[in-house]
Amino acid sequence: MPILTEFLRETIPPAGIVRLLSLSNLAKTAGHGILMSVSVLYFTRTVDIPADQVGLALSLGAAVGMLGSIPAGHLADRFGPRPVTIICLFLLGVFAAGYALVTGFVGLIVAVSLALMAETATDAARGALVAGLIPPDERVRTFSYMRSVANIGIAAGALAGGVALYFDTKAVYLSVLVLGGVLFLVSGAAYFAVPSVPATARKGERRTAVLRDRPYVLLALLNTVLVMHITILTVALPIWITTQTSSPAWTYSVALIVNTAMVVLLQVRVSRGSERAAGGGLALRRAGLALAACCALFALMQGRSLWLALLLLAVGVLAHTIGEMLQGAGQWSVSFSLAPEHAQGQYQGLFAMSVQLGTVATPALATYLLTHFAWAGWMLLAVPLALAGLAAPLTVRWAEGTRDRFAPQQTVPETTS
Repeated sequence: MPILTEFLRETIPPAGIVRLLSLSNLAKTAGHGILMSVSVLYFTRTVDIPADQVGLALSLGAAVGMLGSIPAGHLADRFGPRPVTIICLFLLGVFAAGYALVTGFVGLIVAVSLALMAETATDAARGALVAGLIPPDERVRTFSYMRSVANIGIAAGALAGGVALYFDTKAVYLSVLVLGGVLFLVSGAAYFAVPSVPATARKGERRTAVLRDRPYVLLALLNTVLVMHITILTVALPIWITTQTSSPAWTYSVALIVNTAMVVLLQVRVSRGSERAAGGGLALRRAGLALAACCALFALMQGRSLWLALLLLAVGVLAHTIGEMLQGAGQWSVSFSLAPEHAQGQYQGLFAMSVQLGTVATPALATYLLTHFAWAGWMLLAVPLALAGLAAPLTVRWAEGTRDRFAPQQTVPETTS
């Protein structure tokens, strides 16, 4: 029974603000699950936009979307993070539901750009809100619960999207797209129930002051490399399984299920020890090495017998998922611990941008490497992952030695009047 109690304590968010934040994230990620599962097929099959144009629109939209993160973070510092978070989520809901109005390529670019800009802005403002609501030593654990719940939300959204794919009619597609938008609105409305957090920005604070913090910027760039784990799982692995290995295509679905279940059950436990920046740096190092190892394991699948390929796939997925969980813990740790409290918004905005940049830049890179270099392409992905992980603790120590330069000045907070 004590083991069961401990297990439940690490999988069910505690009552209060952490549970409310997690439930809000459940609604948000369910909305994402819907969009991820149906949007591309809706645009290609129902709106009749060519697949290459859909891919281009998604890439352009993601690139434009990154531009909203740091400015939104500054607004959260200046006006308070709760109203900015709510507004950004409401806008995300409206823009996501607006996918149903898209009729062509240009409209798709506009819709995706607006939605992804609201998404990165939400992440920046929400980061500042969590920093204001949660004590420093509890922030990583809080985001661990939120990540754990997020996987449930994505799975639920994907299930709803699967229903739309089954019926494959315009009316059903439109219904689930609008449902996705409504879920974002629900996620935003949940923040009316959390306490307000005061504005923290200082008079004269530059809107892009974070960009002068060189060690912090370097950590964000290292994080951009490490978040390649998203592309490895969602783009590289299915292509590899179906084109270069003896594993049947359905094994990719099993890999996704294993990944989701592990994150739901183990994210909080794996994040232990990452509460401070030094622990976060070590988590990033382990993440880089684990992700590099998973690339090597996937590379070894080529040309192997079915059972050996399945074994390598299973071990590779385990290594990937451990690396994914460690990367999340390390990201939350260093991004919060090394950010000055008066500028958490724009500092979280930089890390939100780093995640978006990683997801924009790496799908084409991973596809090119695997299609042109086969197993060697995996090794070319493994090298930067390992190097980024090894560099993280050194960069954290550099950042810790420069925090006095970025401490708040002895001035009153900037007013909103």
